[in-house]
Amino acid sequence: MTDRRPLGPSDLTVSPLCLGANVFSWSADEATTFDVLDAYTAGGGNFVDTADSYGRGADGSKGGGSEALIGKWMAARGNRDDVVIATKVGNHPEYKGLAPETIRAAAELSLTRLGTDHIDLYYTHFDDESVPVEDIIGTLDSLVKEGKVRQIGASNISPERLTASLALSEREGLARYVALQPHYNLVSRDTYEGALQDVVADNGLSALPYFSLAAGFLTGKYRPGTQVESVRSGKAGAYLETDRGRKVLAALDGVAQARDAEVATVALAWLAQRPTVAAPIASARTLEQLPALLAAQDLRLTDDEMAELTTASA
Repeated sequence: MTDRRPLGPSDLTVSPLCLGANVFSWSADEATTFDVLDAYTAGGGNFVDTADSYGRGADGSKGGGSEALIGKWMAARGNRDDVVIATKVGNHPEYKGLAPETIRAAAELSLTRLGTDHIDLYYTHFDDESVPVEDIIGTLDSLVKEGKVRQIGASNISPERLTASLALSEREGLARYVALQPHYNLVSRDTYEGALQDVVADNGLSALPYFSLAAGFLTGKYRPGTQVESVRSGKAGAYLETDRGRKVLAALDGVAQARDAEVATVALAWLAQRPTVAAPIASARTLEQLPALLAAQDLRLTDDEMAELTTASA
């Protein structure tokens, strides 16, 4: 079995690759979703990341489709206790923000779509600075006390608000963030490294980076003069226009060739070995994309390889 990593100070242990479910019910249909989830768990993974805003719903709604497919898959496989399910609140078009009543209503809908009585890790998707941290943490704490949520996390939050939230939890004995989901990868290091990473490290949280492959750029399939059929091709292709992007790609090519590994595997392995990171999040919209992601769980880069990639991405 793939090694498990503790999620911050919590009792949750997760595989070193988290499967991103943002593509489910969007660019991956139900059959493909089931195939990808089956192959991911067969490959040692146990950690799936979704959100109430991911995927179109079967009813034509603009969110909830991803959660619904995961719920359907868990019901079909009877494996709810074998997987750690993370979902998020605050960005669904009909449940925007983090007002207490919004969090409560959205949580109930997520539980229904997932077909479960508890969410393992519940994130605030985007911080809502119009709501005091006391109201946000207080509401999340009540969901934990009711058994509807096991652990809580934050995403897209400032160092100051994260610090204030953690201090409140400590002071009042309330549920405490155990994880942060930052935008972090080889070509996007600036928003996480620094003050935000310091808060995570100082408080023993786990970082679970999203956009780990920079919208597909770090798979290596985007090259000058190459057309890629993808809903994210514009965003990913833009990295080719930057000096950092070209340097990173060259360094990844070198390490990948030396290790007989895929470029995506090396990019994820670098991220998994960075300080504070427990598991990068990466998604596969086809079954063929998954092996390179799973292989990152077993690839340990040398200090020299880590340094080469870190320097190229500076």
